[in-house]
Amino acid sequence: MSTPPAQFDAEQAGKFFFRGGHTSWLGLRYGSHGDNWVELELPWREDLLGEPDRPVLASGPIISLMDMASGMSIWQTKGVFAPVATLDLRVDYQRPAHERSAVWGRVECYRTTRSAAFVRGIAHDGDRDDPVAHVAGVFMTIAFDPRQAKGGARDE
Repeated sequence: MSTPPAQFDAEQAGKFFFRGGHTSWLGLRYGSHGDNWVELELPWREDLLGEPDRPVLASGPIISLMDMASGMSIWQTKGVFAPVATLDLRVDYQRPAHERSAVWGRVECYRTTRSAAFVRGIAHDGDRDDPVAHVAGVFMTIAFDPRQAKGGARDE
């Protein structure tokens, strides 16, 4: 009999996710979470500027923040960590972030199906009522790891 996977906890997972790789390099930090949402922080750093003469975070790191918060909101909603793939992540910028300001991304997973998860959220720089951007996305949920299937692909 196999042991069921541990319940996903965004705060605990953040300790693992943010200690290496791209999310670590960006400096992402866990903020808070609920049953179907996660909030992460992208601290302001001078090397993440969009324009050299304007101390405002570039759009690329903000998109990465929102993508990670989206995935974590899906795992929080489903209660388990399982592979997901971003199919569509629309980011509608409302305004630039304030100069030298961190940006927080709060994303909720509002619907899941057998093979998809739908998210929406905002990026803000301290005031949720004055967002930097709105996001909406669709993620493919992957029911199994094909590398684990009998006769499946091998790790190279």
